[in-house]
Amino acid sequence: MSGPPSPLIENYLREVGFWHVTNIGWGCKLDSKLISAFIKRWRLEAHTFHLPCGECTITVEDMQLQL
Repeated sequence: MSGPPSPLIENYLREVGFWHVTNIGWGCKLDSKLISAFIKRWRLEAHTFHLPCGECTITVEDMQLQL
């Protein structure tokens, strides 16, 4: 994300309790090689990552635990 969301949607995000999500990732260093590797292994038709050790799916619960 290049910056905060537009002020036009800020109130909507706050109203639905999603405003905090806009701050995720600020100050984090992204590893472009790692991201590229995951993109190459993503299989859209199955919504999974195909890794050398097997198949991996990221669930909503996984995201909840990380956030």
